[in-house]
Amino acid sequence: MEEKYAFSEIEEKWRGRWERDGVYHVPDFSDRPKYYCLEMFPYPSGHLHMGHVRNYAIGDVVARFKTMRGYDVLHPMGWDAFGLPAENAAIQHGVPPARWTRDNINTMRDQLKLMGGSYDWRREFATCHPGYYRWTQWLFLQLYYQGLAYKGKAPVNWCPSCATVLANEQVVTEACERCKTAVERRELEQWFFRITAYAERLLQDLKKLPGWPEKVKVMQENWIGRSEGAEISFPIRGLDEEMRVFTTRPDTLGGVTYMTIAPEHPLCLRVTVPERRSEVDAFIARARNLSELDRTAGEHEKEGIFTGAYCVNPLNGEEVPIFIANYVLMEYGTGCVMGVPAHDQRDFEFARKYGLPVRVVIQPDGEPLDGDTMPEAYTGPGRLVNTGDFNGLPNLEAIAGITRHLEARGAGRFQVQYRLRDWLISRQRYWGAPIPIVYCDGCGTVPVPKAELPVLLPEDVAFQPTGKSPLTELPEFVHTTCPTCGGQARRETDTMDTFMCSSWYYFRFTSPREDGGPWSLARVDRWLPVDQYIGGVEHAILHLLYSRFFTKFLYDAGLVKVQEPFTNLLTQGMVLKDGAKMSKSKGNVVSPEEILGRYGADTTRLFVLFAAPPERDLEWSDQGVEGCYRFLQRVWRLVTSVLEDIQEAPPRPPDHLVGVNRSMRRLTHQTIKKVTGDIEARLNFNTAISAAMEMVNGMHHFRDRVPAVNRDPAVMREAVEKLLLLLAPFAPYLSDELWARCGHATSIHREPWPEYDPELLVEDRIEIVVQINGRVRDRITVPSGITPAEMEETVLAQSRIRELVAGKEIKKVIPVPGKLVNIVVR
Repeated sequence: MEEKYAFSEIEEKWRGRWERDGVYHVPDFSDRPKYYCLEMFPYPSGHLHMGHVRNYAIGDVVARFKTMRGYDVLHPMGWDAFGLPAENAAIQHGVPPARWTRDNINTMRDQLKLMGGSYDWRREFATCHPGYYRWTQWLFLQLYYQGLAYKGKAPVNWCPSCATVLANEQVVTEACERCKTAVERRELEQWFFRITAYAERLLQDLKKLPGWPEKVKVMQENWIGRSEGAEISFPIRGLDEEMRVFTTRPDTLGGVTYMTIAPEHPLCLRVTVPERRSEVDAFIARARNLSELDRTAGEHEKEGIFTGAYCVNPLNGEEVPIFIANYVLMEYGTGCVMGVPAHDQRDFEFARKYGLPVRVVIQPDGEPLDGDTMPEAYTGPGRLVNTGDFNGLPNLEAIAGITRHLEARGAGRFQVQYRLRDWLISRQRYWGAPIPIVYCDGCGTVPVPKAELPVLLPEDVAFQPTGKSPLTELPEFVHTTCPTCGGQARRETDTMDTFMCSSWYYFRFTSPREDGGPWSLARVDRWLPVDQYIGGVEHAILHLLYSRFFTKFLYDAGLVKVQEPFTNLLTQGMVLKDGAKMSKSKGNVVSPEEILGRYGADTTRLFVLFAAPPERDLEWSDQGVEGCYRFLQRVWRLVTSVLEDIQEAPPRPPDHLVGVNRSMRRLTHQTIKKVTGDIEARLNFNTAISAAMEMVNGMHHFRDRVPAVNRDPAVMREAVEKLLLLLAPFAPYLSDELWARCGHATSIHREPWPEYDPELLVEDRIEIVVQINGRVRDRITVPSGITPAEMEETVLAQSRIRELVAGKEIKKVIPVPGKLVNIVVR
């Protein structure tokens, strides 16, 4: 009676055996080469979703494959455990965030184990554990001591729903990335990391990352936003102050007819004349209530108000009026922008609206432009006019000369500017790593000494649905003593952005129980950089940029020896259903637990790996899952049906085999080559699985259509064992079970990857093309080693060819070995 493929019993059996035998425990030091494979660790939200399943299945294939290729593979798993959802759960359900998080971790760990992940669970940690955030706090202090962590007052993005500040990167189309609530602008004292000090290195070192997707590098390049130009000073009439602007177009300086300031700029109120103060105050209040998107969107009306003040153009000495404008942002550039209406469309529209002059300074060839009558701004090239000594020069060639002229007069300088802003890390929330700072009336801002770390986050807290952090209401947390003078002090009640925790976790996996520091330098030297990092492209300008910044800082501090954390990056596509991203609101969610229960882990893994290349979006298909399940059943039936025949066969077939036995061996070794290349060179798991499926078809043909007397059992044994080795990274449970049934005492996951024999790849017969006067007329099959003379003889002997050349004179026969024969006739 045929034995059923009982996946649930098989999977339970091998999970226990892998754990008992420590199959996935990796030593820190050995003679084998290292390979660090890491998927972005998850937030413990409660249950895995199909995006998780795909991400971790991809990483698991890479880790298993590299292990079989002879590497010591570090493949850890942990939990990015701080964050807002835990607080929201506490408010909604009355469950303390710590308990909610721990319960979710337990659930998700069990699910990951069901999936058959090859993780070294001894290295597991959660970022909310004091043993981890102790070192998060220590790293904050290293940045603080180097002047890279500072507190400053700045306009911030405030989410009224989450009651916290958001980094610029966490605001998407003017809404909170997490809860989608419209973001407000507020001015608060906040902690920042000076990531801008590393802007140029972060930009230039993208060239050192050939293993990263080009789209991710472009996203980071655009976010850093390097611009070369000039900073120009405009003295303010009647004040001992000046307006500084940054421009990439100093060639248009002669065309400045007004200046604008951001409504948040401190100059606004200092330059406004008394008689215009009330109108200006009202305008500023109105502009500040607009979102950043509204203020900068092309279709939104650009408004301004005259302050009554003037500044002086340093190039020509003209006085130009100073306006406050709603489209100028304090966060970009200097918060001041020069208005050149003849050569910038936004400035042109603003000037026409408020009756300001439009002065042409770049004349194109042909009909001269007139500022009074031109219908729109001219933004093309030309020669300078109305620019003094620079008249007649091609405008772009004059940029450097004008800047040098200003520099000589102390009115300007060459400057490089970046769009990147310092990383705001303060959060007015509870469930995060406390910032290790105290405030003393006598000593000021005082860092907590290393010996007093971690600053523990109280876990027994009461949550009220106010959005306010309960830390501010806990006297036992707030009130402390100053580490410097011993006097009364109060703790910082802001916590750190959770991206702080995930910016260094890949170092901690190398030595997760290290107590004397955040990691062992010897172990970090052994394992870093991460060889293959896997996660979503949505982290391109958040986690990935922050991690690169952190690694560069740690390198400068002598704490690590690498300057980039991730050598290769794979950004996997989303899992879609009915053409849309899975979500509860759309009602198109597929539960991994349901699929695991119905089909097993191997089928689930196989489908998400087979249905699409890893970097492409995957469309969920119930039929596709069924197809993968049928394939694994087919493998099961095939292998179990031939076990009796192959168990006594020698492990290697003899070399002299011909005919069907050699053909079967050729298919086996062609498949080994194909699967190896698809995984190693391209991470094309879908085509690798397809090759394995074709091999199974060939094995069925060999078993069912070749008489037993003609089949060499060693050929089938070789095919079965190589097939199982090839499937081991994709379907680890089934492979290990069938491997054991083939008579092997050790796990298949401790076996080396199969090698192919190049001699067996050569086809016995090949197809060649027959041409007459260069046109294809036929195709014939010939022995692979046929000589040119034999090719000619064979082709001319074909009845179809004889018919085609009948009555014609054959002038020449041109054989191209292994490819074609061309007959030239007249």
